[in-house]
Amino acid sequence: MTSSIAPCSEGAAGAEVLKLVARRVPFDAIPRVTWDRLLSRTARATPFSRWTFHRAWWDAYGESAHQDYLVCLPAGSGANAAASVGTEPAAHSDHAEGGVTHTAAFDPDAIVGIAPLMHRHEVEPDDAMLRTAIRHAPRNTQTPLPGRAKAVFFAASYHADYATLLCDPADLPAVAAAVIEALAGPPDPAHGSDDWDVIDLRRLRSDDPALRALESAFCAASARLGWEVTRELEDVCPVLRIDDRDWEGYLQTLPTKDRHEVRRKVRRAETEGPVEFENERDLAAAVDDFIAIHEARWGEDGLFPHTEGGARSRRFFRRLAELEGPDGLLRIGRLRVGGRVIFMCVGFHDGETVYYYNAGSDPDAQALSPGVVGVACYLRHGLADGTRVFDFLRGDEDYKYRWGAVDEPIYRLIVTRRAGG
Repeated sequence: MTSSIAPCSEGAAGAEVLKLVARRVPFDAIPRVTWDRLLSRTARATPFSRWTFHRAWWDAYGESAHQDYLVCLPAGSGANAAASVGTEPAAHSDHAEGGVTHTAAFDPDAIVGIAPLMHRHEVEPDDAMLRTAIRHAPRNTQTPLPGRAKAVFFAASYHADYATLLCDPADLPAVAAAVIEALAGPPDPAHGSDDWDVIDLRRLRSDDPALRALESAFCAASARLGWEVTRELEDVCPVLRIDDRDWEGYLQTLPTKDRHEVRRKVRRAETEGPVEFENERDLAAAVDDFIAIHEARWGEDGLFPHTEGGARSRRFFRRLAELEGPDGLLRIGRLRVGGRVIFMCVGFHDGETVYYYNAGSDPDAQALSPGVVGVACYLRHGLADGTRVFDFLRGDEDYKYRWGAVDEPIYRLIVTRRAGG
């Protein structure tokens, strides 16, 4: 996959008249009801923007980055006073991070948008051990950035496949403009006096209006602020879109060789006994079974090596399962052949789209092709439930295309300072 780079044009857009003011707050200071209100209005929201995902991520990986969330409030509505430390708040939260306590105060009902951000260096010394490197596709040609550069990212970027701004689409221009002005201001004093070296916003979907709003706002301010703005292709997410077809109808859309291969492997599994797939509702128990089968398949090369990074991955998955619960979007699928579990997968189901997040299989069952049979059953189960979009998420692994998935790009906005700017 090659990289597509689009530098910002000078004078691309007129300066946006600010109607909102963005203020830094810790994640804990944003009430979940406020988060959910804005998430429900967000044009291209995905499970990776849910409060549960962010809460689980910070609980597991909070030591690897600094929170930099921005809430956008109407200018002149007390936003300045509301952000002041020590004021009497309408909503109040104290959050200790790195030995520093942040105090945030604001009227949560006045929040128009949320920019879920964090900052850290592009490369931290313990990234390899903790599996917290941001860069996902090293074979891509991407803009190289110094490892020690202090970077602003979307929060939870290590493990989120998509990111966006949380707000009503009509408010996106004002929210994006407020975010840019906040990033143009002084650094958060809670994290020292060093300003950012780069703004590196990844995981933006090509059809997300937040991508266009942010790019336009950055470009409009670039000449005034002395910034260089670049948009480039970060990665692809192969996505399978199926019209109103049942399982057999869908199979007919595959190339003959792939269709026959799926049927052959499913029949082979059926000779060992009943082939049964179900999405578990008892996530607390199922998540440990998933961890065990994933670890058995991938060992130290998987998500759960016997390191601090593996421990954090376990903590993240368990916490996410706990927070989502039986009524959330998280699903853990289990495939049994003849009563024996040979495949498990983790995904998110929002009623329209299935997001295929991760999987593991029994290494002693490779003769039964657990990966192919597992995905086949997962797709068939989803079709029966009315799902028509199966998102295989980031990465151009060959197996995704054998199911008919087509690349959908995700983009990265890079903002740096001009020399002498």
